Amino acid sequence: MTGYLTTHVLDTARGCPAEGIRIELFRIDGAEHTLLRTLHTNDDGRTDEQILPESEFATGVYELVFHAGEYLDRTGTPPENPRFLDVIPLRFGMSEAAHYHVPLLLSPFGYSTYRGS
Repeated sequence: MTGYLTTHVLDTARGCPAEGIRIELFRIDGAEHTLLRTLHTNDDGRTDEQILPESEFATGVYELVFHAGEYLDRTGTPPENPRFLDVIPLRFGMSEAAHYHVPLLLSPFGYSTYRGS
């Protein structure tokens, strides 16, 4: 089996997929952070393509950066200065060639994640 990475974002406060969230993927190697790609979620809260496709998969440490503040601003969440949640980094390791699914469950005042399937 070859490996790849996917995600989706659910807005738990509104009870719907989170459309239009900018997501950046970084590979972490010590102090070095390499931006691999930037994608946006579609109307189903998923990206139109794998975040890290099979052809580019390598084990190691990665970070997904979810730009939640931009989304919260667009969806009419009452503004704060500064926002409690703005940019959400999720750092994780991929130790084998497998399907890694790292979703984000988001509300204006909290989030959770897990390794999905």
